[in-house]
Amino acid sequence: MINEVIKKRRNKVAIKEGYIDLLIRIIILAILGYLFFTQVFLLARARGNEMFPAVKDGDLIIGFRLQRHYEKNDVITYKVNGERKVGRYMAQEGDVVTMDDTGTLLVNSAVQSGEIMYPTYAKEGIEYPYRVPENQVFILADYRTQAKDSRDFGAIDMDDLEGKVISILRRRGL
Repeated sequence: MINEVIKKRRNKVAIKEGYIDLLIRIIILAILGYLFFTQVFLLARARGNEMFPAVKDGDLIIGFRLQRHYEKNDVITYKVNGERKVGRYMAQEGDVVTMDDTGTLLVNSAVQSGEIMYPTYAKEGIEYPYRVPENQVFILADYRTQAKDSRDFGAIDMDDLEGKVISILRRRGL
């Protein structure tokens, strides 16, 4: 009888220790998950069709925050006036950006072609040719006829870049 009482108490203690251990593991996983998705990766929902057709309204964007060196045509996330935007990295500091009357984009006198099907026309407010200032980049959205990008608010400071888009999950129409 005493052995049964001892066994029951040991079982209760073991169960209690198991729950405490499980709770500690859940807390550690929650902290690691939070750090992982706020410091290393970025999860965001695309708002609007400024990057159509590459990124559509409602798509889930997964970005890598630790990337600091970008290639031309990389799709990146950045902040302007507190608003998150998605755009295509087109020129870096020191590059000269020009747009001609036919809608052709030139960076350092080289025609920029690619998968963009919309013409790139200059907008009011920025004089072209435009030299990208130090520690800034020139970003354009893909839906060039309707989007607001560096043609509207100038070059973007490198500190305002959030990261490179590494994956897009289509949510629209599901």
